[in-house]
Amino acid sequence: MSTTPDIQDTEPVEPTEAVAQDDGLGTKDRAVRRATPEPATDLLPTATGRRTRAAARELLRPDRALAVRSGLVLVAATAVGLLTQPLLGRIVDLVADAARGTRDVSPGVLTLPVVLLAVVALVQGAATSLGMSMVAKLGESVLARVRERFVERALTLPADRIERAGAGDLTARVTSDVARMSEAVRSALPELARSSLTIVLTLVALAVLDWRFLLAALLAVPVQAWTARWYVRKAIPLYSRQRIANGAQQQQLLETVGGADTVRAHLLEDEHTERVADRSHEAVRLRLRGVRLVLGFYGRLHIGEYIGLVAVLFAGLVLVREDAVSVGTATAAALYFHNLFGPINAALVLLDDAQSATAGLARLVGVTDLPDETETDGRSAAGSAGDPDAAFVSVHGISHSYGTSSPVLHDVDLALREGEHVALVGTSGAGKSTLARILAGVQPPTRGDVRAADRADSRPAAVLVSQELHVFAGTLAEDLRLARPGATDDELRAALATVDALAWAEALPEGLETVVGEGAQGLDAAKAQQLALARLVLADPLVAVLDEATAEAGSAGARLLERSARAALDGRTALIVAHRLTQAATADRVVVLEHGRVVESGPHERLKDAGGPYATLWAAWSGKRDAAPAHD
Repeated sequence: MSTTPDIQDTEPVEPTEAVAQDDGLGTKDRAVRRATPEPATDLLPTATGRRTRAAARELLRPDRALAVRSGLVLVAATAVGLLTQPLLGRIVDLVADAARGTRDVSPGVLTLPVVLLAVVALVQGAATSLGMSMVAKLGESVLARVRERFVERALTLPADRIERAGAGDLTARVTSDVARMSEAVRSALPELARSSLTIVLTLVALAVLDWRFLLAALLAVPVQAWTARWYVRKAIPLYSRQRIANGAQQQQLLETVGGADTVRAHLLEDEHTERVADRSHEAVRLRLRGVRLVLGFYGRLHIGEYIGLVAVLFAGLVLVREDAVSVGTATAAALYFHNLFGPINAALVLLDDAQSATAGLARLVGVTDLPDETETDGRSAAGSAGDPDAAFVSVHGISHSYGTSSPVLHDVDLALREGEHVALVGTSGAGKSTLARILAGVQPPTRGDVRAADRADSRPAAVLVSQELHVFAGTLAEDLRLARPGATDDELRAALATVDALAWAEALPEGLETVVGEGAQGLDAAKAQQLALARLVLADPLVAVLDEATAEAGSAGARLLERSARAALDGRTALIVAHRLTQAATADRVVVLEHGRVVESGPHERLKDAGGPYATLWAAWSGKRDAAPAHD
């Protein structure tokens, strides 16, 4: 029996532009800007075939004993099942002898082989069920290991690496690729193991009956082997192209829908619709090529089956005429070969699933094998913003560039004293967000290092709160406990009260137990940011980093969020990327970045009157505020 495998996989194609700098655009505008270039090749790596096989062995190593036991049980189950054909052959011989009159066959004579057939069926069924469950358990253990390693590595990837690849690529790996592997582990792997054993042991059984039956059956092997090789040679590049095409389609849809408001505002509907259509047509075209490939695969496969069956039947005819074997033995040989159709077809069909699962594993291993980029050269440079000797946390000689683009930071030194609030200001593109992410540990620098004072407690070193808002799906309490899993309800309420969010939180239908996030209770931008600030309070990091954390709230919520941010930062060391210079005015020290370099550092009042870059920024911002107070 043959079934057509489903040839499709999903791999988003990455946008070419790494948008990790201060560009002055909102989130939706950046999505449209990233959507403009054609998709690049896969920026997140894929492991080689050799490395993928080595990784599979590493993943199996902890469960070697289970693998051996499950293999032995399946061998026993298959061997018992192969007794069926000789028993049927024995019945044929008894009936044939009775027809020729050479033996009297009473009903009792046939009872034994019939009872044995029933016993064989029961034993084989029980052993196969046990073996398949053991193989499935083995597969699930391996799959869990893969997931854990992937998620652990993905969470430590530099932010710019993820942005260059596009969110769709990482999402597809942890969803589509893992789903493919899950499907293979739960169905394909156990069935492939059973089918492979059946094929091998059936060929051995044919040799036991008569070696000439085995030779006849092997006439089908060259056709089947050539078919499998032809299919694999065609399928692997086709799978790769399908992933790229499907990924391009998914990435374009994500970015077009995510930036729908800006797409409409700039009258780009037709352009984006055409892009989605083009990438959809390419995905459909490659899928149809896959269907044609599968049809050709089965056509060639059936030719091999018919060649083998004719050869075995002809061998049986010759051997029976020469009295070399009995009619029952020839019948058993024909049944053996005919019963190979199912396992061979299953094994070759599962070759498709195996290719897809292997490709998925290669993509997951490609991420887990990424080198740790947190190591830096420790280089230090002159011109620091602050006293490094008194620093609670500091960055030294930091330079950074995204990919092969021009550096966005140049030999930056910055030191923060314990309890100090430092405001980082500058024009769009100055490198503020990049420096903030480096200090927070989210983005490893290209050169330089981050140093912190030795601490005996277990508090997190740094927590970053940015303008990128996200409310995790689940109850409000669960969302807050992401920062401190063991926090009590009273501690959650205290954190919310600190950032002036307790009133609206308790006003939700179920209070802290209200389900929030996508598809549930919605939170506006200001509430979502207050939630992030409450998590900051619960995490209680050594250093808090706010990257324009009030920028997405709009004017109406700006003052509220600034109060919430000040309360959340009270008593802790903080670096604040200041979107509004009122934040800089209340900071202990202001650091001005210009073209990736520290150009000024000092208290607000002194810099404001110094006539330098900060004074220019302050004058421009104050003039805009005075001209349009309603938009402050």
